[in-house]
Amino acid sequence: MAHTGTHSQPVRSCLLLVVVSVCVQQVHGVWPLPQQLHQSADRGCLSPQRFSFTYGRDSAAQTGCSVLDAAFKRYFSIIFPDFTKGSGLLQYVWSEPQPFVVSVSVKTGGCDGYPDEDSDESYNLSVSEGQAVLRSVTVWGALRGLESFSQLVYQDDYGSYFINKTEIVDFPRFAFRGLLLDTSRHYLPLHAILKTLDAMAYSKFNVFHWHIVDDPSFPYQSRTFPDLSNKGAFHPFTHIYTQSDVMRVIEHARMRGIRVVPEFDSPGHTQSWGKGQPGLLTPCYKGGVPSGSFGPVDPTIDTTYKFMESLLKEVKFVFPDSYVHLGGDEVSFACWQSNPNVRKFMEKMGFGKDFTKLESFYMESIMNMTAALNRTSIVWQDVFDYHERPRSKYVVEVWKQGCYLCEMRRVTKAGLKVILAAPFYLDLPIPTHSWARYYIVRHLAFRVQRTEEQKKLVIGGEVAMWGEYVDATNLTPRLWPRACAAAERLWSNEEKTLNADLAFPRLEEFRCELLRRGIQAEPLFVGHCKHEYDGL
Repeated sequence: MAHTGTHSQPVRSCLLLVVVSVCVQQVHGVWPLPQQLHQSADRGCLSPQRFSFTYGRDSAAQTGCSVLDAAFKRYFSIIFPDFTKGSGLLQYVWSEPQPFVVSVSVKTGGCDGYPDEDSDESYNLSVSEGQAVLRSVTVWGALRGLESFSQLVYQDDYGSYFINKTEIVDFPRFAFRGLLLDTSRHYLPLHAILKTLDAMAYSKFNVFHWHIVDDPSFPYQSRTFPDLSNKGAFHPFTHIYTQSDVMRVIEHARMRGIRVVPEFDSPGHTQSWGKGQPGLLTPCYKGGVPSGSFGPVDPTIDTTYKFMESLLKEVKFVFPDSYVHLGGDEVSFACWQSNPNVRKFMEKMGFGKDFTKLESFYMESIMNMTAALNRTSIVWQDVFDYHERPRSKYVVEVWKQGCYLCEMRRVTKAGLKVILAAPFYLDLPIPTHSWARYYIVRHLAFRVQRTEEQKKLVIGGEVAMWGEYVDATNLTPRLWPRACAAAERLWSNEEKTLNADLAFPRLEEFRCELLRRGIQAEPLFVGHCKHEYDGL
């Protein structure tokens, strides 16, 4: 079955004027840059009424494939925005438009599954007269190819749609291309998260790292421990994510080939947890008596581990991804140090006065729980720094400034997978023209010899949008288009994308495309877009 436009509108078609032949033919690019892209000046006209998506005869996925059926409808609206909005643009009809068919073939089905760390996102796209053929191994690769196809279509000044003959062979450089949102420091309404997922798909990001809870608030509404949000959220009804909200985010992401990796950061960053779970946090002491304040999670008592095990079991049930982020960063040891029970426990365990050993003991226990639940732990680099000879396998996320490449070398030398976030912190309000600093990051430029095995352990990178100064009013313009620079760094061939000056006009054009799609991406410099942001 083909998916095509059915709206009743005047036929839009191509202008067959002599002057067209002497005009400079427009060739439109793709962001992030494909691994191989060959375009010619030959172009064909597209008419929404005679355009359709269809499944190839040899495709393992056919009509009824949830992911691709929805994508065909979504991309039809993206490719022909005027047509679907009922625009009143004057349309010139000079000739009967030719049909154009996009045939999509995937080798494996998997329409009802979730993307994972091993998903094949490669695709081949061939655009010729009257047709485009998109081939991929999986539906996730087909989604990436549909995004590239949508960016190849452009309009002339008369409103006609065109596409140039194009050949693309494409695949991502890194398997993990993440974006972190912090929904604890400021609550982000559901629509802001869903819109971010849309924009992520446009730039081929594939992991939504949901830093869902932290010190200020606990907006996740737990089935097992409802008091965590009842007492720990900014407001127990208006500022929470219900189970159905979470399911909606996960499904919206799945339909765009995006994984959802939740983070429940402990033992630090847990002040909001203590409000709904008495006895979880360590009581701080002053002058030999409890001060009334609390520190990190108490790692010395059994009830802590029973609670964490129950919470992690729920996380496994709710979030389908095989990765779960356990945090482990920025733990202040002052409260542990002040507590006589903690000091006794340290003595008993032979930790002396080294509180990094206590944190390592706690994190090791939590990581063993996730392993028993058949989940892979991601932790912030602090956990590795305190315990450089890991007993279990986990993924390290490098976030500290300074020599982050040195840290990556140490992590990969220890045989652990690593994600780089340090150079991609976008939450601070710096000018948009600073996008180039994210563009020129070189993940594998270790200062000493690295082996091929170490290179393979660098699984990708992540843009981080922390929430101290960010809520729904400024989230989108602060993220885009700067996050696009990181997206190209994570997807494209490094040797072809080292020059920020060459990238600038392409990014400028892509930023205009984001505006057309309703994403409030900030301007890069002086200029204009043919279709300015219209307040969608």
